[in-house]
Amino acid sequence: MTSAATQASPQRASGPLTGVRIVEFAGIGPGPFACMMLADMGAEVVTLDRVGAKKNLKSVAGRGRKVVELDLKDKAAIAQVLDLLANADALIEGFRPGVMERLGLGPDVVQARNPRLVYGRMTGWGQEGPLAQAAGHDINYISVTGALAAIGPKERPVPPLNLVGDFGGGALYLVVGVLAALLEAKKSGKGQVVDAAMCDGAASLMSMFFDMTAMGRWTEGRERNFLDGGAHFYGVYECACGNFISIGSIEPQFYALLRQLAGLSDSSFDAQMDPKAWPALKQKLVGVFKTKTREEWCKIMEGTDVCFAPILTMAEAPKHPHMAARKIFVTRHGVTQPAPAPRFSRTPSAIREPATADIGELTSEWQAGK
Repeated sequence: MTSAATQASPQRASGPLTGVRIVEFAGIGPGPFACMMLADMGAEVVTLDRVGAKKNLKSVAGRGRKVVELDLKDKAAIAQVLDLLANADALIEGFRPGVMERLGLGPDVVQARNPRLVYGRMTGWGQEGPLAQAAGHDINYISVTGALAAIGPKERPVPPLNLVGDFGGGALYLVVGVLAALLEAKKSGKGQVVDAAMCDGAASLMSMFFDMTAMGRWTEGRERNFLDGGAHFYGVYECACGNFISIGSIEPQFYALLRQLAGLSDSSFDAQMDPKAWPALKQKLVGVFKTKTREEWCKIMEGTDVCFAPILTMAEAPKHPHMAARKIFVTRHGVTQPAPAPRFSRTPSAIREPATADIGELTSEWQAGK
């Protein structure tokens, strides 16, 4: 891990989005994560937060922002926000549909002041539809897309943290949508609303599995397919020490190497792609992998074409040689956290420290083009 001193910059921004100005309305979950990514890539992100919120130097998702404290129930504050947005490139909000309109900051009002503004909206259910006004969380959004039903052991679905809805289907699709709209606005001079719904994004993430179903290569039901834990050659196994490893030996040459290094000479393992043979072969592999510790299996298989990896905890991951060599994790203010991703060869991303700001001064700077 590297220190905060080498990874965090409180001053000049770097990254491919340097010069892009984004106003974020404070929220939780995917909105802040999306803005963290944009800030890491050099965008100037100003977060409008409640009075008394203060900046949090230890926040991972809150890094790289200028924080302005405002009472959005105050009409004078709304006027200040509109003045700031007049020179912004994008706005990101994560309220329920209609909240921004009731505040007097809906797309029609804001884009009347700034026609080229990209208006990013992050919700679970989207801006319209029968559930648009309903409360929900990641687990609900991925439930209705077919995603949650496909994840976990055959006995019951298992929530994959909030990676599929909030962050994969939400934040990342919001970032892609906002950046695409910014590119288009440069050509047309006109902004637009980006409706990023977690249920939309989670459904999109399932595209390959809908494709495989159409081709007859996917069966509904958990642990019945080669990517959902059904196959013996693609899954998780416990070791003698109680820790776990993962293998993904799909291709014939990788499977052959797995057999060689694990000593799987039993001819029953010839039936790699026969789903009827998978349960019995999986049980045999359970016994094989319990004969050695995770460390011993790492010495035998890690770095080979078996497609093998130890299953590490969050505490262990930063210490892994590959993670450490690529500086995938950094430490700032005593908090271990992922470094910016992806990486850029000429305009590298960087972590900047959050700072408080005055909305009047910011508006003046943006008007002057500073």
